[in-house]
Amino acid sequence: MEERSFQPLGIAILTASDTRTFETDKSGDAADILLREAGHRIVRRAIVADDLLALRAQMQAWIDDPQIDVVVSTGGTGLTGRDVCPEAMAPLVSKPIPGFGELFRYLSYQEIGTSTIQSRAEAAVCSGTLFFLLPGSTGAVRTGVSQIIVPQLDIRQRPCNLTQLLPRIRGEV
Repeated sequence: MEERSFQPLGIAILTASDTRTFETDKSGDAADILLREAGHRIVRRAIVADDLLALRAQMQAWIDDPQIDVVVSTGGTGLTGRDVCPEAMAPLVSKPIPGFGELFRYLSYQEIGTSTIQSRAEAAVCSGTLFFLLPGSTGAVRTGVSQIIVPQLDIRQRPCNLTQLLPRIRGEV
């Protein structure tokens, strides 16, 4: 079997919050650290208020940014009126990745029990950019990033991974 060399991706981290700042964004920091430790480049980072149109505008801007391969979002996936990340992303989705949310909730169940049903974590391809929406808790970010996202963004992951699919997703091959 041919050995593949690691391929760093350009990643943007989006925190959906009305209250967090860069000084208090522990979940965004956790995602940043884990993704950098895995060898990826954090090319953008933003905190956007829990506002549907503002979040969608930021997501679209990052879809249009050629330096960004992946967006990891924290917060805004719960059930309250201000939790609108899935709704913000919905019209931008080219292909949903339902297995991400299913696996995230399975892993989360092992940590927090039935409270995991309150999470609307999900992933999708949006015009060639991979999006992962995670809850805003630091524990949820660590679970999603370390146990799902980092392995799937490693081209050496067998039998398959999202990094090796990116050129085909984008129609480059």
